[in-house]
Amino acid sequence: MSDQTLLLVDDDEIFRERLAVSFRRRGYVVFTAANVPEARSVLRHNRPGLVVVDLKMPGENGLQLVKELYARSAIIRVLVLTGYGSIATAVEAMRLGAIDYLTKPVDAAQIEEKFQGVASARPEETPAVPSLDMVEWEHLQRVMHDCHGNISAAARTLGIERRTLQRKLQKHPPPL
Repeated sequence: MSDQTLLLVDDDEIFRERLAVSFRRRGYVVFTAANVPEARSVLRHNRPGLVVVDLKMPGENGLQLVKELYARSAIIRVLVLTGYGSIATAVEAMRLGAIDYLTKPVDAAQIEEKFQGVASARPEETPAVPSLDMVEWEHLQRVMHDCHGNISAAARTLGIERRTLQRKLQKHPPPL
């Protein structure tokens, strides 16, 4: 197991291959997989020290793979990527052992920075208070996650009309 050996698991082929090329240029040995079953196949024959896994993929999601990776080895480092960031999924990823959670788009430098433990913010900076729009967006994402993506059930839980929830979900997350 080496910190220079990396497994990239993402269903977006162009993104996955772009990252693989970038990491190879940085001196990493890179394996790729388009989904969780392919990742398991790669892991049968290789022992990467670093894993980047997409959260949402067809079939099994990335959190299942995170759980399996840490069951195999406590020293592996896993970073979770997603195009749909929410506090609920970030907390779940970290609870399962991921070192961090990044929202796409990201590049190899940002991922490498997280693996190396380099903080992107100065320690003396205080974290920004999230906007009301951001808090609402994260709450909606958590309720949707808890309702397994069922919009009708989430609308009932939130006490709002289904169409209102759909409209709110179509908006992009507010800037941080």
